[in-house]
Amino acid sequence: MRLLLKFFIFVFLLLSALAAGTWWWANQPLSLRSSPVDFHVAAGSSMRTAITQMQEAGIEVQPTVLAWLARLNRAETGIKAGSYSVKQGVTPLQLLGKLTRGEVTQGELTLVEGWSFRQWRQRMDKHPDLRHETTGLSEAQIAERLGQNTAQLDGWLFPDTYLFDKQSSDLDLLARALRAMQRKLDSEWGQRDQGLPYKTPLEALVMASIIEKETGQAADRAMVAAVFVNRLRKGMLLQTDPTVIYGLGENFDGNLRKRDLQADTPYNTYTRSGLPPTPIAMPGLASLQAALHPAASDVLYFVAKGDGSSEFSRTLDEHNRAVNRYQRGRK
Repeated sequence: MRLLLKFFIFVFLLLSALAAGTWWWANQPLSLRSSPVDFHVAAGSSMRTAITQMQEAGIEVQPTVLAWLARLNRAETGIKAGSYSVKQGVTPLQLLGKLTRGEVTQGELTLVEGWSFRQWRQRMDKHPDLRHETTGLSEAQIAERLGQNTAQLDGWLFPDTYLFDKQSSDLDLLARALRAMQRKLDSEWGQRDQGLPYKTPLEALVMASIIEKETGQAADRAMVAAVFVNRLRKGMLLQTDPTVIYGLGENFDGNLRKRDLQADTPYNTYTRSGLPPTPIAMPGLASLQAALHPAASDVLYFVAKGDGSSEFSRTLDEHNRAVNRYQRGRK
């Protein structure tokens, strides 16, 4: 009986020593290869797999002890997938807390209103926190991967600041932007003014992209929309330079010439009536709303005043006087 009691006491003391040792270790700073250390825990990872990922990133951790610590804290199956960052001084207990609370780090990318997909792609390709799965793919191939039945993505992605888990796929980010635009377009189309000259949401999206490119100041947006909507209603040519430039593509050298305005393309609104076939840029929500809620005005013309704002006119004579004043410096 005494022997058994001594055995239990020995086991108790041993377990107490192990627990004390583990607790001491759990509160000692870990050795890091550099500071900070960034690592990623893949979805579905076990504690052992996560430990391996941390070791490979440069965190010197004792796998068995950390696994036991996780088990003691009932956190073995509670770790969250995502990207993490730890700095010098972090302890195993703090590290475990980060994993179980899901204190992930995030990347951030702002995709700008009025930009083309080519410009968006250049920005994404340079972002160090994205996993670049679209490398080598054409725009049409990317659109196909996103489930879009179009060769062009201009207009179909919503401009916004996107937060994402580091090392997320650039394709996943584009899919989020696509879903966001579809939601915004569906919502705004459902609340549109009556009597607008659009047959489909696509036509409204095309108009919104033109408004986005033509608006210098936000206060003018609804009036710019009114000009183009009124011209459509009257069967007038839209005569907007940004569509011509878009149609020229890589042939545009930054200087729009008379011969460019006369060169017929599907996007030349000086030679073709109605809207161009596709959007020419990524419109923001304000431009979508302006396209579907234009100002109640009978204006048909506008000219840039040189300060970002525009002068609006109802007749050609008024417009010509405005052009002489603001573009040619004549009173």
